[in-house]
Amino acid sequence: MSGGKSFLFLGPELGEKLDALDAIRQKLRSGESPRAQSQAAFEETSFYAGETPVSQIVSVVKNGSLFAEAQLFVVKNAESIKKKDEVALIVSCLENPGDGITLILLSDETRLDKRVEDAVPREHRRIFWELFENRKSEWVASFFRRSGCRIDEGGVAAILEMVENNTDALRRECTRLVFFLGTEKTITAGAVEQCLSHTREESPFTLFAAVARGNLSLSLDIARALLGAKQSPQAVLAGLAWCFRKLRDYFALKETGEANDFGMKKIGLGSPKVRADYIEAARRWKNADEALAAIGRYEYLFRSSGGGFEEILMDAFVYTLAARL
Repeated sequence: MSGGKSFLFLGPELGEKLDALDAIRQKLRSGESPRAQSQAAFEETSFYAGETPVSQIVSVVKNGSLFAEAQLFVVKNAESIKKKDEVALIVSCLENPGDGITLILLSDETRLDKRVEDAVPREHRRIFWELFENRKSEWVASFFRRSGCRIDEGGVAAILEMVENNTDALRRECTRLVFFLGTEKTITAGAVEQCLSHTREESPFTLFAAVARGNLSLSLDIARALLGAKQSPQAVLAGLAWCFRKLRDYFALKETGEANDFGMKKIGLGSPKVRADYIEAARRWKNADEALAAIGRYEYLFRSSGGGFEEILMDAFVYTLAARL
């Protein structure tokens, strides 16, 4: 068997991060071990830190598998690993994953506990930053050119306003537009708005937008739709926590007088629609820490309560946020 490897993928740019993860999957499948070309020889297991105890994650990784030579373990929301004993456990795993094991920690944050970062070889650490507005425009325009479609500047701008700020979401929604609108006509802003508004999938980001504007009814509808789509409450809270940490970055810009176009783009708030959401949120909260504290309280309640209370707790949580805490 080959020696184990550990990786640390940080940052908010989900699409490029997933591409890097897929590249590792391909290597594991295609030949780093004698049996790797056999699908049965490759196993992948994912965990959500904060949802699965770190002790359980480490136990599963270290016990390995009797049937697979190559194993990939992906730990998402790695920023949740903060307690001293949890950090020590995951560090021991990162430093010595075991033969045939690839361990990858993922986080939307750009920094983790220094001990966690230092446990991963420098060449295996990457931060995936959000694309600046000009790069996103180029990305969208190139996507449609490769697909044989024509799109005008208004159509590109509409996509960037309506879609989450990462290339994974952009790829998904641009694919949807190609499928529904075809290649016969030039895609305009009106066509984009009509198509995406009717096919929009709810996410923690659309929930944040509704909460930021104090729309309790819409917020409750989105939260219930997310639970109905089998998203775990912890995943919803993690997405909202990311949004409120971004709000904290926005407050920092305001304090330094740098809440201009360049400053907003630098923290990933390039789209006018996204900026408007954060401006509205800043009017409702004096700081982001109040909301993050509420997320922490409800994360504990979700973990300690039975599954039958998820919808009730989610309603209470959304009401707490939409009611301005």
